[in-house]
Amino acid sequence: MSDVSGFRRAKWAIAALFCFLGFQYATWAARLPALKARLDLGAGELGLLLMACGAGAAASFPLVAVLMRRLGSRRLSLASALCLLALLAALSVVPDYPLALLVICGDGIAVGCLNVAMNAQGAALETEYGRTAMSQLHATFSAGLLAAALLASGVTAVTPSVPAHFAVAAALLLLLLLYARRGLLPHTESASAGPDTPKKRARPVLPAGKTLLMGCAMAFGTITEGAMNDWSTLYMKDVVEASPAVAPLGIAVVSVMMLLARVRADRWRSRWGDGRVVRTGSAVAGLGLALALSAGGVVPTLLGFACVGLGAAAVTPCVYVAAAGRGSDALALVAATGTTGLLAGPALIGFVAGVGGLTLGMATVAASALIVTLAATRIPWRERAPVAAGAPAP
Repeated sequence: MSDVSGFRRAKWAIAALFCFLGFQYATWAARLPALKARLDLGAGELGLLLMACGAGAAASFPLVAVLMRRLGSRRLSLASALCLLALLAALSVVPDYPLALLVICGDGIAVGCLNVAMNAQGAALETEYGRTAMSQLHATFSAGLLAAALLASGVTAVTPSVPAHFAVAAALLLLLLLYARRGLLPHTESASAGPDTPKKRARPVLPAGKTLLMGCAMAFGTITEGAMNDWSTLYMKDVVEASPAVAPLGIAVVSVMMLLARVRADRWRSRWGDGRVVRTGSAVAGLGLALALSAGGVVPTLLGFACVGLGAAAVTPCVYVAAAGRGSDALALVAATGTTGLLAGPALIGFVAGVGGLTLGMATVAASALIVTLAATRIPWRERAPVAAGAPAP
């Protein structure tokens, strides 16, 4: 098998895992109203249910670090994906709220494991074949979210049954997993470790300063992404005073620009290197949003939101690659900080908005992007970016 065909086979197998994760998450998230009604939940109980998933993912760091060393990324990917299938089935029939909390928390833990394992696979793919791919892999996660939302809409138009919907989704997820299984890399934990990373540790060690900087960049990068998803529509409606038909375009602009940028970002990484892409991108996101907030108006605001989608698109893929180069412990820690950013970001923006208004809250989002720019100046990025996917191997 040639390098090109081997690369493509492994790339699409790993992409199936990214799509799997996005599809599984969006499947149950799309049916939250039905779960809320069936379990007779209030707004506070539903919020706690969502928090349980994020808390499980953030708390998975010690477990996933151990599992990565013992199982390697391939076996951990498959095992955690199977757990997510089982948990999706359990969620469709869970009889009461305490069990629902337990299932959702378990889902978060499995998400944390799969997130680390599949990103380790993506980093190993780039290392083994000398080609960029991580940004496109993250784009397939977004594609999975979209596909699950469309499926939820289609199934609920036919039947309101959550078990029926989840059964169809589980069948599609199983097909994705079977496809992924054939092409995943036989990658062990030590394959992604850097030259100075010990292969075995007798006891846990404190993360190095560079790893903490990666965690900082990941946390503030995900704060930027998450806050835009949760607050852009409200900002358009309450501050910019956009019409009800125009206000949702805020999140649409961010999402579309991020998806398109991730499709192209691997070529940018090959041409300019990961460090320059992250520094420039996060600066574009922060400054573009800041200028939009200063200018006001629908069109400047949408342009500023587009800058966020464009600039933030490659941040998390590049940070994952950098963290994977320092070993699975670093990757697990950085992934956990990313989850923490997604959890804390919307709440932080809400707190700031409650004190100083929504414009100040969105300014905090711009500041988060600029903090990524500062952290990125001190992170040890790949010295030489591999060639873009589809180009001849060096």
